[in-house]
Amino acid sequence: MAQHSALLFRVFLSIFSILSSNQTEATTIARLVPRSLYNSIFIHKDNTACPANGFYTYESFVEATRRFPRFGSVGSPETRRREVAAFLAQISHETTGGWPTAPDGPYAWGLCFKEEVNPQSIYCDSSNMDWPCVSNKTYQGRGPIQLSWNYNYGPAGRALGFDGLKNPEIVANNSVIAFQTALWFWMTEQSPKPSCHDVMIGKYRPSVADLAANRTGGFGLTTNIINGGLECGIAGDGRVNDRIGYFQRYAGLFNVGTGPNLDCEKQRPFA
Repeated sequence: MAQHSALLFRVFLSIFSILSSNQTEATTIARLVPRSLYNSIFIHKDNTACPANGFYTYESFVEATRRFPRFGSVGSPETRRREVAAFLAQISHETTGGWPTAPDGPYAWGLCFKEEVNPQSIYCDSSNMDWPCVSNKTYQGRGPIQLSWNYNYGPAGRALGFDGLKNPEIVANNSVIAFQTALWFWMTEQSPKPSCHDVMIGKYRPSVADLAANRTGGFGLTTNIINGGLECGIAGDGRVNDRIGYFQRYAGLFNVGTGPNLDCEKQRPFA
């Protein structure tokens, strides 16, 4: 009888542990970013002037983070808040609808767009044989990180369970998948680039090439990872400054410092 009771107790503990783990993963972001804070960050995302109004819901954001339990859950409380603030700042710049004299300021208009406006190409790298473009499909920026190019849509889809090459439109049609693609890009190392996640939690260790290129850890390096080829190594670039403006506002809302190295004007882009 005692052995039977002990077995039942162990089974109970196992079930409790699994349920507790799932609950922890599901509620980590909800604790860091309660609905009230999310609404304070994205004041105008559902403004009728924003083409994406109604798309980037709080529920979709929280649901998407369940796929990436390490997001916002590594390091000290300050590190966790800083990482989430940095991520939200970067996706806000990518989807900004703000302007210098906008109501509530230029950094209150993140998540205004879900698809690139007037794309200049179909973003197909035909030389990439690993992720070949599909006829009549375009791979312009979509979703919070404005996922672009076939060589990003393909691996993102494989990781997340959709066909990114044949059905890239889903990123602009499904808000959970849209947020997941942004988180996938943030969390995934693409050598020689580190992941933005590793940079913001202090795990990044620069290589000899990184040191020579002045690629120091900090928010500026996440900008280099995302769009360094067009924005980094340029003094006073407005796009970089916009990213920093969003980050500074959000860091204030999260009650956390931004950390050093906010810009990338002295960094060389990754090859």
